[in-house]
Amino acid sequence: MKKNNRKYGVALLAVALANFSLSAQDSGDSATSELKPLDVIGSQADAPALSSGLKSSGLVQDIPKSISVVTNDQIKAQGLNSVGDIIDYTPGVNNSQGEGHRDAAVIRGVRTTQDFYRDGIRDDVQYYRPLYNIEQVEIIRGPDALLSGFGGGYGLINRVSKKGQIGEDFTVLSGTIDTFGETNVQLDKNMQLNDQTALRVNIFGENLENHRDFYYGDGFGLNPTLKYDLGDGSTLDISYEYLDQERFIDRGIPTGADNKPVKSLKDIVFGDSTENFSTHEAHILRAIFEHQATDNLRGKLSASHSDHDKMYKNFYASAYDAANNTATLDGYIDTTERSTSIISYDLSGEFETGGITHRITVGAEYLDTDNDNDRYHANWLPDFNADSDTEVFTIARPLNLSGGVGVNSDGNTTTNYYTGANRDRADETFADINVLSFYLNDEIALTDSLDLILGARFDNMDIGVSGTTTGSDEDDTISPRVGLIFDLTEQASVYASYSETFAPKAGDQYAKVAANDDKIDPDTFENLEFGVRYDLPIGLSFSAAYFEVEANKPEYDAGTMTSSMVKSDISGFELQLIGSLTDQWFLSAGYTNLDAKANDGDPLREAPENMFSIWNNYKVSDRLALNLGVIYQDETVIKTGSSAILPEYTRVDVGANYALTENTIVGLNIENLTDELYFPHSHSTHQASVGAPINAMLSITSRF
Repeated sequence: MKKNNRKYGVALLAVALANFSLSAQDSGDSATSELKPLDVIGSQADAPALSSGLKSSGLVQDIPKSISVVTNDQIKAQGLNSVGDIIDYTPGVNNSQGEGHRDAAVIRGVRTTQDFYRDGIRDDVQYYRPLYNIEQVEIIRGPDALLSGFGGGYGLINRVSKKGQIGEDFTVLSGTIDTFGETNVQLDKNMQLNDQTALRVNIFGENLENHRDFYYGDGFGLNPTLKYDLGDGSTLDISYEYLDQERFIDRGIPTGADNKPVKSLKDIVFGDSTENFSTHEAHILRAIFEHQATDNLRGKLSASHSDHDKMYKNFYASAYDAANNTATLDGYIDTTERSTSIISYDLSGEFETGGITHRITVGAEYLDTDNDNDRYHANWLPDFNADSDTEVFTIARPLNLSGGVGVNSDGNTTTNYYTGANRDRADETFADINVLSFYLNDEIALTDSLDLILGARFDNMDIGVSGTTTGSDEDDTISPRVGLIFDLTEQASVYASYSETFAPKAGDQYAKVAANDDKIDPDTFENLEFGVRYDLPIGLSFSAAYFEVEANKPEYDAGTMTSSMVKSDISGFELQLIGSLTDQWFLSAGYTNLDAKANDGDPLREAPENMFSIWNNYKVSDRLALNLGVIYQDETVIKTGSSAILPEYTRVDVGANYALTENTIVGLNIENLTDELYFPHSHSTHQASVGAPINAMLSITSRF
């Protein structure tokens, strides 16, 4: 592990950041400007707009689906450190555990690790995505077959990158530290190289700590971007990102006879103090060329290539015996090497035919992914138990296990060998995925108050898998999209939309194709949504949406050579209120009601019936702003068909931002003010995450 080396690296980075800021102060080339963090989410803020990567030329209010846009300024003011933190305050979306080593979301009752995007480009590797180089995060719920192609039948999460800004020179330096000892430092520096070129460099370094034993983590990211103004309205953005991350994996605590997490075990880590961790290294290249193709059409060429090297190894509780005070541990080591190249080109613009205005987007995309995955299961020797995959340990703090060597509940020394005699149980998968797509979207202004949206995407997907399981699957799919938007007044509109999309049989990580998958259709999603938007005179925007999601999963019976359909039905509604209640008071609130059922009527996993969140920012003076946030999540089943549950919980967060000078802001954010013991998510029955107790984070941000 590189824990100590990385700590030295972060310390050196902090020194480098200080030198950057001193250089900016001494240069005299740019005037000091006010950061204005107290206005970024208040009445003086501009309304957030969607990025061009989402393949829609319309405004947010002209798109027939539910959308939340969280800007970098709001992320800073609210003290959000991760995609998961943003999800906590977003209606229609809740967090999944992700086994402690990846972002994982439940969007309208559907669990996913693949529906993550960066600048509209698929980013489906399993890792924790940092926010240091992000301008805003767009969370889309509802029908969107046009952008996603496969997956995304229920929504997606898109991060928008910071890009070079021509004509500006600035340095933004920030740092945070919390009561657990976690630290994070970030640099955002933009340099005007000449009249046509700007270089922007974003850097971060972090050391992770939390309330759980043995937990650690550290990461480093570097992302230089170049922007070229090529003249005649043409621009070129080139970006390279390097990421190096490592963190401890904590899969949580068991559930007891009452089917709830065992509160008395809240301080126990059911894993190996040194062998539960993940590493991730990535090299990501992106280029976006935009130009004026004709008088009416603007072209956009996007190209990206990424290489990810991911490893995680962990032990976790798979069974719990309260009477004997023991837990059964299972475990494995998993490696993924993935290389993905994506190229797309689209044209968008506006024109009139027969007095009717059309806003069109037409384009093509090609994706090529090579995925190499290995998994070795735990192999405890000597084999004291019937199943050498697992071992039983007496529950203590800590467990009698370190470095894969321990003493089991019978008092015998046991040692795990991932690649020992049990090697034949390993999963080895080599997957090759090729997707060719064509898409067309037309937003038609039938009248001054009625818009019709028509779209379709054709995907040819070819997946070949070899290794432990061998097979192939090729599908040609057409994903339609249709919507209507009717403006009741200048402030109010209603909409309806329908879309279909699909998911490959290889799953969201392309790890398995069954022998007969080529005989049946891919999994499909049908999504229907009705909504209303209303801009209140006082400065608030209100939106409400009713939605239905039907998931259809064909299954093939080789014995009867027939197929059957397994369905899941999800319905519900969302309410969202955002904006300025007064000149000093900004709020963002959301409520979601879900009815998510499997084919047999069982509730779907991690799909709470009720979710609510609200965040307030009140500007006390020109220098001081106060924050108050509340999150509520209803009881939810841990696993579909299981009686194990996560209890409901309410979390209260508070904070304050204070302007020390016109270019330096300090912030204090306190999470879980009431110190509630809660369990936000769980990967499986005996793996319930323990929410953090009351903790505080101090931050400072300066702009020069």
